[in-house]
Amino acid sequence: MLLTPMDVLSAFPVRKTKKQKAAFREAAQSYLTGLGYSTQVEKGALGSRNLVIGCPDQARYLVTAHYDTPARMFAPNFITPTNFPVYLLYQLVLTAVIFGTGGILGWLAGRILNNSLAGAYIGVVVCWLLLILLMAGPANPRNANDNTSGVVTVLETAKALPEQPRDQVCFVLFDLEELGMIGSSSYRKAHKEQTKNQIVLNLDCVGDGDELVIFPTKKLKKQEDVMERLRSCTGSRGDKNLILHEKGFAFYPSDQSQFPLGCGIAAFHKNRWLGLWLARIHTAKDTVLEEENVTILRDLILTLISAR
Repeated sequence: MLLTPMDVLSAFPVRKTKKQKAAFREAAQSYLTGLGYSTQVEKGALGSRNLVIGCPDQARYLVTAHYDTPARMFAPNFITPTNFPVYLLYQLVLTAVIFGTGGILGWLAGRILNNSLAGAYIGVVVCWLLLILLMAGPANPRNANDNTSGVVTVLETAKALPEQPRDQVCFVLFDLEELGMIGSSSYRKAHKEQTKNQIVLNLDCVGDGDELVIFPTKKLKKQEDVMERLRSCTGSRGDKNLILHEKGFAFYPSDQSQFPLGCGIAAFHKNRWLGLWLARIHTAKDTVLEEENVTILRDLILTLISAR
């Protein structure tokens, strides 16, 4: 049961199995119905289930987040969206660890069995098992930032949105983002015509960090009226900074990339050498969800919607 959006953190901390996801969706639907919304669950590829809140056909805006829980990793998913060399280096190191582990264990198995071919097969199997564990292994028991923070922000925005502009927005909670954005891809396929012109505000990992950054897609950057509204909402919020990333390289892998007018929104820390960075996620250290971030982003979305 959900009495407030923040209850997701304590009542449904893990949403990985079919049973856990179904229980969360049922509670969320009950909560949203109580707020006057219509809800439906749409089936997608690989058994994904997207929770759709409102009317997807009439909406000008989609406010989205993925609700599935990632697998627990032996190292955090480290993202530096404006520093691609560091991001690439980190991914290469993780890849080297995986294949190095497979190679060493395969070599040892070959020595023990006195059969190098069998050792090679075992090494390949180990590599595949490690890759599968990273993508679909046991659930990370802590996911306050990734992505309970996005789910809470979606629910908080739905709660605060007055009745009059509700026809302007549809809220969607995507499934199976952690397996390769399966839920959002299925939603895009099912609503291809409608989503051509809808502005998608995707909230992913917004709970930990003082730099709240908006990443518009290349096509959205050409929508000058929307960009101007986004610019007018940026600036300092006490210790927090709301930033629109318009120029230079930026790479933030999340569901907004599935949509022409997508806009990724995430929270980061900042370092003079790394630039923006995000860590802790996919590990047991993912325990930070700052309510101030939720409030700032809720107000941003409400302002955009009310501006028409």
